[in-house]
Amino acid sequence: MQKLKLFAVLVFALFAQVAAAQDVPKIAFVYISPAGDPIGWTHEHERGRQAVQDYFGDQVETAFFENTPEGMDGLETLRQIANDGYDMVFTTSFGYMQPSIQLAFEFPDITIEQATGYVRTDNMSTYNIRFYEGRVSQGIIAGQMTKTNKVGYIGAFPIPEVIRGMNVAFLAARSVNPDIEFEIVWLNSWYNPPAEEAAARQLIANGADILMQHTDTAEPMKVAEELGVFAFGQSSDMVAYGPEAQLSASADQWGPYYIRRVQAFLDGTWESTDTWGGLDTEMLEIAPFSDRIPLRIQEQAADAISRIRSGRLHPFTGPIRKQDGTGWLAAGETASDSDLLTMGFFVEGITGIIPR
Repeated sequence: MQKLKLFAVLVFALFAQVAAAQDVPKIAFVYISPAGDPIGWTHEHERGRQAVQDYFGDQVETAFFENTPEGMDGLETLRQIANDGYDMVFTTSFGYMQPSIQLAFEFPDITIEQATGYVRTDNMSTYNIRFYEGRVSQGIIAGQMTKTNKVGYIGAFPIPEVIRGMNVAFLAARSVNPDIEFEIVWLNSWYNPPAEEAAARQLIANGADILMQHTDTAEPMKVAEELGVFAFGQSSDMVAYGPEAQLSASADQWGPYYIRRVQAFLDGTWESTDTWGGLDTEMLEIAPFSDRIPLRIQEQAADAISRIRSGRLHPFTGPIRKQDGTGWLAAGETASDSDLLTMGFFVEGITGIIPR
């Protein structure tokens, strides 16, 4: 009889452990590139996932799904995640917006957080960083550090997020150097190391002595270091890849947001929201300035960062005209978030075209 009682206790304990394990929420993070990237966009999201796991411990189970195709090609991966019992999904790129919407409709009980998109449902939030705020200090620095008056800018896709950064960097550079020119190369890819390297080499061959990028690898920084020009890091501090080349960098900070949203999910207080944080919320950080930047320019750039953070400076303040010469913002007028989220034009002074 004692043996039977002991057996029953052990069986009950085993079932309790299994039940407890099954009750742990499962959270998925979907990436466009390898999770093991040592730098850049996916690297920073992976740091955010690790922050969630470290913060909540065995209260949650997290996993990542790397190299997931964007667009509707990624829908099957998202469906598989839902069918595997994941309760919450972070889809970490603009190209996942459409499949995320479809997933939200097909699986109304799953909670979705979609990065950089602009469409919400009852069970899907959007979140983003005001990356363009970091381009202001970069433009101020670039406009005064260039010797050729030519900046090369490597862009991924011609979407508002990327176009905003190009425009504000040019406006900031032009404010301190009326002779500045931008040459823009579009790659139609977020993550393509060979193409990013080739674009960087071509821009430098064309006379650019400073590189900016809105792509995901450190290849442009490596090329800048090799060929003796300057560059700015994107998504991460890339100084390790360009100790002489990097002037500064915009560094994304996803961890605090992820922790906050997972906590709301666990508490049962999660609601569909739009989040667009920047320097004021510390979702965006600026890497230290290179000591190769003269102190006067460092102070000017730091002042712009401080004024943006405090709300005293809006990066898009008129007068600003569109590339075709038509008016956009009158003197003293600032762009609304709606204007910025739908931006599909270059400002006056930028040459080149936006692919359609």
